[in-house]
Amino acid sequence: MSADSIKSRPADWSKVQLHVITGKGGTGKSTVAAALALALASTGKEVLLCEVEGRQGIARMFDVEPLPYEERRIARGLPTHGVSPGAVHALHIDAESALLEYLAMYYKLGRAGKALDRFGVIDFATTIAPGVRDVLLTGKVYEAAHRNARNKNARKYDAIVLDAPPTGRITQFLNVNGELAGLAKVGPIKGQADTVMTLFRSPRTAVHLVTVLEEMPVQETVDGISELRGADLPVGAVIVNLVRPRDLGVADLEAVRSGDLDRELVTADLQAAKIDVTHELVDSLLAEASDHAERRALEDAQRRIVQSLDVPSYELPRLASGIDLGGLYELAASLKEQGLS
Repeated sequence: MSADSIKSRPADWSKVQLHVITGKGGTGKSTVAAALALALASTGKEVLLCEVEGRQGIARMFDVEPLPYEERRIARGLPTHGVSPGAVHALHIDAESALLEYLAMYYKLGRAGKALDRFGVIDFATTIAPGVRDVLLTGKVYEAAHRNARNKNARKYDAIVLDAPPTGRITQFLNVNGELAGLAKVGPIKGQADTVMTLFRSPRTAVHLVTVLEEMPVQETVDGISELRGADLPVGAVIVNLVRPRDLGVADLEAVRSGDLDRELVTADLQAAKIDVTHELVDSLLAEASDHAERRALEDAQRRIVQSLDVPSYELPRLASGIDLGGLYELAASLKEQGLS
């Protein structure tokens, strides 16, 4: 298998309703989550994109107003021949609003719940007991996936994409009944945690890990997969993000690494392009080529590790223009073409 690209084994995601996206900080997991939501919508699905970390990242990426604690349509999928694109809706889930909703639903507190919020009880409850906080956040995701008679006017979604916490915390976040064991052994919130786990451990869920071709993120991905499997949580794909352009072919890379790159040939090519050639320019280009070759060698070593993980793998390019809405659609098209939708 060539180290120039990750060749993913075919994977069938058609039965997956909940796509959980995690990754080490700085790998672009939120960008990948947004792109995947658009890719899924491009297949005609109605998609809910959720975030739980309180940064309003969805609003910034899609250039919309900060999201309230309610579902809002923010985009449509890519037009596809013969398929009407679906829509992407977004939901910013915060623990405080989720707890107020929970109290109103199970204890009929209503205004009393808001009074608790004013006295700081809500903030205290969700801070002092992080297991409870995660149950509330994941419970809202579960509710979106299981719309029933209690949600009479609520929209039903074909797919949900969750921009989840980073890899170092993802197993703890998803394994809510285990984290709650020392806090609540019975009662409604324990029951909710158990119910949520039926979704998270089912074939309807896939946890995708985002990485870049650097040693620490790849190692964190390896560790994350091991932890997820140890908790019986379903590992989905590895998505390699921010892949640099491959400006040199294999033969040229070998020539650069061995110091055999033909200086005169480089000079002739520059002159053919009508560039004013100087020794300093050629020296600079050769030095840049050497740096590129070294970086490619390091990236290829990390690729081989990703290839050894025995999970489907996909690549997304580093966009020269950065990430805006147009960039998200470009990444979405790439994911759709590769089959992750």
